[in-house]
Amino acid sequence: MAADQTQLTERLNRFTYRESTGGVPAAVAILVTEQGYGSGVAGLPTYSSWNTSAALLLTKRASHLKRHAGQWALPGGRVDTEESLMEAAIRETDEEINITLSPDDYMGRLDDYVTHSGFVMSGLVFWAGSARDAKPSPDEVDRIHRIPFTELNRDDAPILSPSESGQRPQQKTSPQPVLRMPISDDWIAAPTAAFLYQFREVCLRDRHTRVAHFEEPEFAWR
Repeated sequence: MAADQTQLTERLNRFTYRESTGGVPAAVAILVTEQGYGSGVAGLPTYSSWNTSAALLLTKRASHLKRHAGQWALPGGRVDTEESLMEAAIRETDEEINITLSPDDYMGRLDDYVTHSGFVMSGLVFWAGSARDAKPSPDEVDRIHRIPFTELNRDDAPILSPSESGQRPQQKTSPQPVLRMPISDDWIAAPTAAFLYQFREVCLRDRHTRVAHFEEPEFAWR
């Protein structure tokens, strides 16, 4: 599945994202890139030459980190004082994986997601081109993975299971399902999975699906 930058941007522009408040602002970069030599995930194809088919760039967090060590993640983090969401996403992408973005690479935004750990995460979508210079910062990232669009578009995604808690932060609703996105024989949990699923729905299927109500598994709360 090839990535059409114009089509993805148009679909994001038609989507009215929802903002949330009541937590620490954080920004993540959802990077549209190329598959390159493969995802680096067992069970998914590798290539002897560069593959320009579409992918999203994800990381595995460094194993020595105090919070969320070894988990799947999107480049991003806390928004510094007097910093915009876009500035934070661009800065964190450069610090974590050595990719230099500019505001011109911005394509659109997805819904905010409030985490149990007290963050309001905003997902900003960028066009990252080939991202051939991507390199993990050992302080924050163990590995970089290029997840093909075809994997996001699997018929068995998302995986929904019973909630492990009473309700989402700031929501007076009945328990909601825990959201996961399958990747090969593994899976990615919310909040990262929430952004992947909504990206799939909005950008690949042109459907305005909401995800902020879905739960995180308990291990992701801390």
